[in-house]
Amino acid sequence: MYDRSTREQTLALVAQGRSLNSVSKQTGISRYAIRSWQTRIEPLSRATECPRCEPEPRPPAATEAYAYLLGLYLGDGCLSKQPRNRGYALRIACADAWPGLIVACRAAVKAVRPMNSVCIIQRQGCVMVTSYSHHWPCLFPQHGPGKKHERRISLAPWQQEIVDGHPWEFIRGLIHSDGCRITNWTTRTVGCERRRYEYPRYFFTNMSADIIRLYTHALDRVGVEWKPAHQARRAENISVAKRSSVALMDQHIGPKY
Repeated sequence: MYDRSTREQTLALVAQGRSLNSVSKQTGISRYAIRSWQTRIEPLSRATECPRCEPEPRPPAATEAYAYLLGLYLGDGCLSKQPRNRGYALRIACADAWPGLIVACRAAVKAVRPMNSVCIIQRQGCVMVTSYSHHWPCLFPQHGPGKKHERRISLAPWQQEIVDGHPWEFIRGLIHSDGCRITNWTTRTVGCERRRYEYPRYFFTNMSADIIRLYTHALDRVGVEWKPAHQARRAENISVAKRSSVALMDQHIGPKY
């Protein structure tokens, strides 16, 4: 554990324009530690390691990042118990096609658990943004055996308070995981001439009725009109197609990148 003075002196070297690598070689302090001090210089004590495990449980400090991460977790995330008492692994699947999503996901995980490292594990066509901690189940009490759509999913009161405070971040996380923005088209005859018309719309697809309910409740809260899209598959599909609602979604969400 490095004291406050050591941390300040190390950051002062970085502030001179030197690279993390050169400062690390001079001081013997890892680049990871120096990088983490640029975000938070105060040492993290074990007593405050998990806000949900304190004598008086509280929500995580980074509530905006948590609302986004919660949406990602409900869509494409999972927790898995690790062997030999190594805690739990949080894994969020992010497609290679959306590098901006990978960056945003990794930043959200780090903001919520700044004391834990975040790594990228490459899979075919996607990466798993991964972080290990004993406390992930404290932050995501929705964790349980089986698939999400086969068990009840509901938010704890403290989670609902965060979502109510940051509904757009929660919606953005859900869209970035199980949603998309596409351009639909149709044809119409005008003056004996067949013309093509294009219009954007948002879709969100999930097999859990509970997660669909959380999504549509958040849409209602921000004034976005939606409707179910009929389809043969078992998964439910929610469409946002009204021009004013799409414009509102574009303002706060936008397409994946």
